[in-house]
Amino acid sequence: MSLLELFVIAVGLSMDAFAVSVCKGLSVRALRPHHAVITGLWFGGFQALMPLLGYLLGVRFQALITNVDHWIAFVLLCLIGGNMVRESRGDEEESVSDSFAPAAMLPLAIATSIDALAVGVTFAFLQVDIVPAVCFIGVTTFVLSAAGVKVGNVFGTRYKSRAELFGGIVLILMGCKILLEHLGIWG
Repeated sequence: MSLLELFVIAVGLSMDAFAVSVCKGLSVRALRPHHAVITGLWFGGFQALMPLLGYLLGVRFQALITNVDHWIAFVLLCLIGGNMVRESRGDEEESVSDSFAPAAMLPLAIATSIDALAVGVTFAFLQVDIVPAVCFIGVTTFVLSAAGVKVGNVFGTRYKSRAELFGGIVLILMGCKILLEHLGIWG
């Protein structure tokens, strides 16, 4: 997997965290720099941890499903991406607590990184060098989440649904690319 492909996946995975970060920024009246750092650390940390866990699971079962691994990667990425696209079309308003305490941040960090667990499983099938990959995903998510807090505080939720839509489309396209490469149609 090239650095560009990894960057595209990292940005796609980060969009859920970005959207929630926008909501966190919207909920804070007096934004301080530590709010962005706390948000970035929680979301970036979990976005790095979850693909690592998914990779470790995928490696255990890799020998059993090598013949269909490209289909698994395709289906997982399309399901995750499709769900993000669907959520971007929802009109329901999300309310997010203005607390940055662990009790408030932990559930959000887990919820925004579940899709990264599935992507980690696909990394096992794609023979990705996992440590640099998860570090890259974590740093990308940290930066976008920290920026999302500021964006939310300044602009409100204007960009939230666009971010989710963009992230979903990116993951679907990456799933299609993986399948087409394996079938010999691409690259």
